[in-house]
Amino acid sequence: MTLDYSKKGKLKIRMDDYVQRMLDNFSVKFKEDDKQETPAGNNLLEVGKGNFLDKDQQTEFHRFVVKHLFLTKRARLDMHPTVAILASQVQNPNQSDWHKLVRLMTYMHSTKKWHLTLSADNLQVMKWFVDASFAVHPDFKSHTGGVMTMGGGAMQAMSKKQKLNSRSSTHAELIGVDNAITQELWTRMFMEEQGYPIEKNILYQDNMSCILLEKNGRSSAGKRSRSLNICYSFVTDQVEKGNLTI
Repeated sequence: MTLDYSKKGKLKIRMDDYVQRMLDNFSVKFKEDDKQETPAGNNLLEVGKGNFLDKDQQTEFHRFVVKHLFLTKRARLDMHPTVAILASQVQNPNQSDWHKLVRLMTYMHSTKKWHLTLSADNLQVMKWFVDASFAVHPDFKSHTGGVMTMGGGAMQAMSKKQKLNSRSSTHAELIGVDNAITQELWTRMFMEEQGYPIEKNILYQDNMSCILLEKNGRSSAGKRSRSLNICYSFVTDQVEKGNLTI
């Protein structure tokens, strides 16, 4: 990583050399005008089709997905959701998975000078945005996405398939918050240990039923929601203790 502090109040995180080495070492070579507008197509979550990759191609697939994991946790969070899906296929990738990787590499080729710029409006205010896509996986599990910022740029991002099947979008949103809350609370404690007491730890959501459940607990739960696991009361407990604002 190159950490650029040349502009006051901003941090630029660049990995240009790392990206170029990935492109140089990849078996598929790209022309200057090859480009993709997005890291993945609409088929990202679909079950792959085609024959399984041979041993050499499977090794290359695995190696480059791992390289992308390193990159997307640091300077290129825009590719993180795509890489999270590809990482689940490294054991038995097929031709469809390989085409998804090639598309991702093409996107990276056309955006290889992109970097992450971070800034903070207030070091005592953390903002989290957590959402869930309901029943989007082939086995009808939902998917959690989240991002954390203190003003400009994403300091953390998460993208993961939910382990539980949910019965509604509200349930999926609650599972999403449960996926993220450990990271939210850990980050708060980390910042405070660095000498920056957190005054506001704000979680933003777009589902009012979910927000009411998180704020009020069982008092807002109807018959359809009462079967939710008791562990999600942990969110309400953190709100009551002042560790989180919904």
